[in-house]
Amino acid sequence: MDLPPYTANSTLINGRGRYAGGPMSPLSVINVEQGKRYRFRIIGASCDPWFNFTIDGHAMTVIETDGIETEPLVVDSLSVFAGQRYSVVVTANQTLGNYWIRALPSHPNKTFDGGQSSAILRYNGATEQEPTTEHGPYVLPYDESNIHPLIAPGAPGVPEPGKADVNINLTPGLVDHNYTINGVTYTDPPLPVLLQILRGAWHPSQLLPSGSVYDLPRGKVIELSVPATELTAGGALGGPHALHLHGHTFDVIRAPGSQRFNFVNPVRRDTVSIGSQAIKDNVTIRFVTDNPGPWFIHCHTNFHLHKYVAMNADRLELLLLLILPLFSGFAAVMAEAPPEAAIQESQVIPSNSPSSSSLSLLDRRNSDDWNELCE
Repeated sequence: MDLPPYTANSTLINGRGRYAGGPMSPLSVINVEQGKRYRFRIIGASCDPWFNFTIDGHAMTVIETDGIETEPLVVDSLSVFAGQRYSVVVTANQTLGNYWIRALPSHPNKTFDGGQSSAILRYNGATEQEPTTEHGPYVLPYDESNIHPLIAPGAPGVPEPGKADVNINLTPGLVDHNYTINGVTYTDPPLPVLLQILRGAWHPSQLLPSGSVYDLPRGKVIELSVPATELTAGGALGGPHALHLHGHTFDVIRAPGSQRFNFVNPVRRDTVSIGSQAIKDNVTIRFVTDNPGPWFIHCHTNFHLHKYVAMNADRLELLLLLILPLFSGFAAVMAEAPPEAAIQESQVIPSNSPSSSSLSLLDRRNSDDWNELCE
């Protein structure tokens, strides 16, 4: 039985790809007209590896990260982690022909042999054949610290590290096959955190899972510091980890690969690599609590968050899963302004009363439909 983490056989671009020893199946083709500019939306849809994305003979101008428009930045290679999104502009300014689009994964079996990890950029009028272009050299690699928001740049709060209204260190680890944040492995609570809040649990000591819920007051600047720890005993192996926060975009005041802080125009996004301890990365982000609710923060590598059981698992496989626990638990919950969240969300609590819109929060909690929802 195969257990995660898995090494994929094939990289797919727009649903098509090849694998070692497999057939020469058709690859995805992007048709372009010479002289025109094209916006490519690049989505990191993997559940584990990150990709180095390139187009032979063509530079790319980054204009958006995770839905945030950016000042244009020209690159010739782009690192794309799980959950990340980019828009790049590509100018079809080369000789008519076919050019390899490449997405080299971080897995050990990475290769371009036989058209693996590839798609085709084809100029209108070119012969329909596979490219013969060569990759590299790359002299303009993507650097997160060089990306700046186009609109309203600047991190909130006092422009000094550790001077936000609320400062939290989130230190990832790995203990007994389970990932941890600040020594605690996230486990699914018996009731979603939002429903716990709506039932009146507003203090972190009341919210489950215990130790994984952080209470954040409304209208404050929050600073989260997340060091890479893979070289430390008990550290979070399997990186670089792509950290994703629900409910917010954030300013990355210390980007991966950088030792300096930027409060003036840091990259703004919702998913960031926490980098590598080998280069002393300690990614730090800031955001304002202006969106009440419980917001999940987690590694976007699926196998670092959940245990998985195959749909066709037999009894032996299920027994092995009990004996050999799988990596999971790389997550926490930012419980933002629980009282305000309860009031805001109480308007959608189901009730079997025809005049449900006039029910108080307590009345709604006592309704039959509400009690059934929370069972």
